Amino acid sequence: MSRNTGSGWRKQKRREQQLAEQRERAAREHERLEQEEQERRRFAEEKQRLLELERRRAEQLERTLVSEPTADGLPGKTWVAPAIDRSVKPSFDHQKSLLSLRSELRTVVVPDSLMPRFLKIAEANTNRNVETCGLLCGKPSQDNLYITHVLIPAQTGTSDSCNMEGEEKVFAYLDTHNLITLGWIHTHPSQTAFLSSVDLHTHCGYQLMMLESIAIVCAPKYNETGFFMLTPSYGLDYIANCHKSGFHPHPQDPPLFEEAQHVTLDGSYEISVVDLRQ
Repeated sequence: MSRNTGSGWRKQKRREQQLAEQRERAAREHERLEQEEQERRRFAEEKQRLLELERRRAEQLERTLVSEPTADGLPGKTWVAPAIDRSVKPSFDHQKSLLSLRSELRTVVVPDSLMPRFLKIAEANTNRNVETCGLLCGKPSQDNLYITHVLIPAQTGTSDSCNMEGEEKVFAYLDTHNLITLGWIHTHPSQTAFLSSVDLHTHCGYQLMMLESIAIVCAPKYNETGFFMLTPSYGLDYIANCHKSGFHPHPQDPPLFEEAQHVTLDGSYEISVVDLRQ
């Protein structure tokens, strides 16, 4: 065998080895992506199952509580809803809400103490530029929805996202204390108060379950607090049919979310903060 022939043979073997290694890396990457996709599907299916269980539980609980004159733990007074001009509100497709079958939104009553108490809980994360989230819970009373508790579940967060974990523990607490879910609250440590594309998808599940559900965003850096909901006439349906994940662009017109006009603040009772991370 000549020197040139031997050199050519070695080069050919190296090329074959490199191609084999590339194919092996590609196969491993394909397997990894498939496993991640399967894990995402399992997570989505499990979350949907838990939401369905919560919907059924909350629906049954509301039937039980809605006829009571005053729900436990709420201020003992006759609630007079604030004057709201309903004529300027868009028409709603209430079939999208599994619990709200009325002709208009019920008032969601938020205690004044909720935001400062939640910001205090979130302070350590805020100082590290990490978001904190909580679940807003309460009870119906006299055709209003009172937020009485904020649950802080186990969670993971970054500077622009926060994911709740341990839903079973949350649902067990709700069931034990006869509470229904009325929305969620989270911080934007270094941004203003708005709903990101991920926030829109997160809130969609709450609002499909109960149309009155609200998303509260606290932006301490800018001293802002936003009370938001998906626009029932457009945003709710659009997000429900958007199957993208992660941060992604959405059209800005018509708007997908708006300030919730059915929210009122009340200083007559205190919020109960339950930290389930411990």
